[in-house]
Amino acid sequence: MDIGINESNRKQVADKLQKLLADEHVLYIKTRNYHWNLRAANFAELHEFYEEQYGELEEAIDEVAERIRMIGFLSIGRMSEYLKLTELEEGKELTDAGEQVANLKKDHESIIKYLRKCIGDFEDLEDMGSADFVTALMQQHEKMRWMLESFLPK
Repeated sequence: MDIGINESNRKQVADKLQKLLADEHVLYIKTRNYHWNLRAANFAELHEFYEEQYGELEEAIDEVAERIRMIGFLSIGRMSEYLKLTELEEGKELTDAGEQVANLKKDHESIIKYLRKCIGDFEDLEDMGSADFVTALMQQHEKMRWMLESFLPK
């Protein structure tokens, strides 16, 4: 592969993206679980909101996996691999909307911080395409976090 980034740098980028892929999957599953098991006075609104959020996460997962492939590596695809790489916790079963929203907000914040670090790392590794990619993804997670926060009491 001759795209102007040496293999060692591409491998380092791919490794960081694999961890991101794991985090995205865990957050997706958690959001989907909360969607299924929600109990709240505003059930219909939050149920639909969770569906929108896990839909966005599903698209992000596909884009991260494809980015890994674009730079020349195979994407991980097994839950056991995701659980080894993620820093997010699956957590316990929750039906309380407030706890669910707070947990999801915290997970988005964790991913945002990781993405912010990746931007600089990818620039140092001379992969501006991946830096740009994760910048846009970070903005998406910032919006999702902000929307979750709107469901929390002040």
